[in-house]
Amino acid sequence: MKKIFKWLGIALIALIFIGTFVFLYQKSQPKEDEYEICTVALKDLEKTTIVTGKIVPRDEVSIKPQISGIITELYKEAGQMVAKDEVIAKVKVIPDMSNLSSSENRVKLAEITLRQAQTDFERMKNLYNDKVVSAEDYEKSEVALKNAKAELSNAKDALNIVREGVSLSNAQMSTTLIRSTIDGLILDIPVKVGNSVILSNSFNDGTTIATVADMSKLIFRGNIDETEVGRIIEGMPVEITVGAVQDLKLDATLEYISPKGVESNGANQFEIKAAITVPEGTTLRSGYGANAEIVLEKAMKAICVPEAALEFNGDSTFVYVMTDSLPKPAFQRTAVKTGLSDGINIEIKQGLKVGQKVRGILKIEEK
Repeated sequence: MKKIFKWLGIALIALIFIGTFVFLYQKSQPKEDEYEICTVALKDLEKTTIVTGKIVPRDEVSIKPQISGIITELYKEAGQMVAKDEVIAKVKVIPDMSNLSSSENRVKLAEITLRQAQTDFERMKNLYNDKVVSAEDYEKSEVALKNAKAELSNAKDALNIVREGVSLSNAQMSTTLIRSTIDGLILDIPVKVGNSVILSNSFNDGTTIATVADMSKLIFRGNIDETEVGRIIEGMPVEITVGAVQDLKLDATLEYISPKGVESNGANQFEIKAAITVPEGTTLRSGYGANAEIVLEKAMKAICVPEAALEFNGDSTFVYVMTDSLPKPAFQRTAVKTGLSDGINIEIKQGLKVGQKVRGILKIEEK
C-alpha cells in the first residue's frame, strides 16, 4: 500500500513539473502582433485652436464726480438700467479752503468796485444833466456800472459753486448730481453713502461712482499664443462657448489682433477681440469665462487615414497597405505624402487611394 502512494506522489510531481515546463515554453514563444485594419476614406478636416478669455461689454464707462465731497444719496443699484443724463448719486461738497477764500475775496472786491461804480455813475449823471460833461463820458460811467454789477453776480455764482457745487444761474447743471454719460446697465457701484470721493484731475484718476455698460454690444477678449497668431486674420469666424451657460454656442467675428505681444508664463501672448452675435432672449453677464474656437486650416473631402497608422523614418512617412487577407493579412510598406491633421485623422496627398486598407494601431490583449 505504501508503494502505491509513493508512486502516485512521484507521478503527481512529474505532472506538475511537465505542466510548468509546457506553460513556460508556450509563454516564451513570440506571438504575432495583431493590428486594426483601417479603410482609406474621404473626410473633412479642420485644424482649430482654442483661446481662453472673457465676455465683456464693448463700451464700459466709469462715472466719476466733477467735484470732491461726500456721497449723500444713491439713487441706483447695480443691475439696474440707466439712461443718459439720469442721476445716479448726489455729492455734498467739501470746499477747498484755498478756493473758498479766493472766491470770498473776489465777492468782496466786486462789491467794493460796484459801490465805487455806482457813486461815479451818480456823480456823472448829475454833471451830464447840468451839461458839464459830454454824453460819451456819461455812457462810459454807465457801462462801468453794468460791468461792476455783472462781475459781482459772477463772483457770487463762483462762490456758490465752491460752497455748494451748484450754479445760481443754472441749478439743473449742478455738479453735485452725478449723472450717467451713456444708456446702459449699471455693472457696479463701488461706493456707499458717506464715502468721500475726489474729482479726476492731472494728479489722480478720481473716484469711480459707478460702472455703466451697453450690454447689447458684447465682445470676446482673450489671448492667443505667438505660434498661432500668424495664422489668423481679422474677419475670420469664431465660435464662442460660454462655460456658465450649458449648450450655448455663439457666433462671433474676429475684429482685432493686437500688434504687440505681452509675455505671460514665459510665452508671448497677443490679445484678440471678437464681436459676438447674441441671440434674442439670451442673457449674458459681463466677465463670463468663455472659450473661442478658431478654425486655422480646412481640407474638404480629403483622403484620410488615422494618424496612428503612420510610420515615420527620418523625413519620410510610410503606411502599411494590405495586399492580401488570406490566410492571414499581408501588408506592403508604402511611402506617402501627408497634409493637414486634426490630431486624429491626417490627410494623405499622395500614395493612397480611397477604399484601400491599411494597418492601424496595435491591438492590446486584455488581461
